[in-house]
Order: sequence, then C-alpha cells, then structure tokens
Amino acid sequence: MEGSPLTPPTSATGPSGPRASFWQRFGAYLIDVILLGIVLGILTAALKTTGYVIGIAIELAYFTYFEGSPSGQTIGKRVLGLRVIDYATGGPLGYGKGFLRTIGRIVSGVICALGYLWSIWDKEKQTWHDKIAGTVVVPVSDYPVNRS
Repeated sequence: MEGSPLTPPTSATGPSGPRASFWQRFGAYLIDVILLGIVLGILTAALKTTGYVIGIAIELAYFTYFEGSPSGQTIGKRVLGLRVIDYATGGPLGYGKGFLRTIGRIVSGVICALGYLWSIWDKEKQTWHDKIAGTVVVPVSDYPVNRS
C-alpha cells in the first residue's frame, strides 16, 4: 500500500519540482554509512580511541566534501542517481553549506531520528538538516550534474 501514512511513496515531488523519496534517500545513506562504518571499524580496531576520533573526522569530511562538491553526490547518492542542491539557486551547495548540512545531521538524529523522518511529511521532502542548510535532495534524471 504505497503512499499510505505507514509506507512512504517510492518517488516524490515537492511543490517546486521532483524530489528524492524517503526510501531513495535511506538507501543512499545506508550505502554511505556501510562504507564509512568499515573505515571507522578498521581505524578503531587499529588505533582505539584515536582511531575512533579520526574516523569521526573522516565522516564529517566525507559528507562535507562530496555533498559540497559541484556534483552534490556522495557515493551512495551517485549509486542511486541522487544529488543535493541548493534550494534557492538549484545549483551546488559549496563546502560551507555542505559542512552546515553535515552538522545538521546531528540535529536530525537527536530526537529518535525525527529529523530524518521529516522528509516523509514535508511538502518539499526536506529533512531537518536540509532545512538548516537550505538544500533539497533531487533525482539526477531531473537535475543533471554538469560535468564540464
């Protein structure tokens, strides 16, 4: 029963255009955290607390760099054909907004991940970290990456 309150739709559209669905975003994030989890696990096993701290820094740098890049794509987003864009301009975020969005993920996860789930009900399909940074996650098929 797709689209019911308990099952988010597999594709989404906000009032201002096509958006990534909750499940598309979830899949991309799952790919990213599996990759980062492997790195964090290896570093923590090898270096204990120092490795854990380095791993957290790598995670912050990973999301800031990839989402702030001109493509707006982490590895998970690239695999699933998604990208993050600036809500106001429709263009790349830049690294400052990429970092703000990355820090905003902490806020999204604090209260039982409510900030992540927010995209299910939000008219623009934004999470709290999208709202904090002024971003939206969109399908590349509708918002192609300019590779020039």
